Amino acid sequence: MVTNGTESTRGDQVWRAGDRPHRHPRLDVDAAQRLLEVAIEEARAGLAEGGIPIGAALFHRDGTLLGRGRNRRVQDGDPSVHAETAAFRDAGRRRDYADCVMVTTLSPCWYCSGLVRQFGIGGVVVGEDRTFSGGHEWLAEHGVEVVVLDDPSCTELLGGFVAAHPALWHEDIGVEDRTED
Repeated sequence: MVTNGTESTRGDQVWRAGDRPHRHPRLDVDAAQRLLEVAIEEARAGLAEGGIPIGAALFHRDGTLLGRGRNRRVQDGDPSVHAETAAFRDAGRRRDYADCVMVTTLSPCWYCSGLVRQFGIGGVVVGEDRTFSGGHEWLAEHGVEVVVLDDPSCTELLGGFVAAHPALWHEDIGVEDRTED
């Protein structure tokens, strides 16, 4: 784990696996923060709809937005509509995803991490991994460039939701809940 060539600190973490070179330029933390704004917009829209506030967007490495989405498990009654899958579907079909970056407000779960791995998405930007830490380290171990921004607005948005709706949150992450929602 390295951060811009220096010792890692929480905040601007860039994870890389081994010495495997990347075919594309490394993700810049400032650029990653700008891309995250689209995912945050999606998370806020999901919350306004009564859903779980997790948002995502798929970008080309040059910053072109390809697709965006939000967790719609509650709104659609469909457990497979995670933010990352919604953004991926919105982007449409591509021949190659190595030059793409999945940007998400929360560390991707194993389902969404599998999507990144299955289709060879080259980079992942994570807004925060404190509320939930999914498969981003696993992705890095398999050659995906991962930037964890530790963005306070992402932590506050989802943290407030989890405090207000613990049963729904536990359902979303597949954990038994012993509280009433």
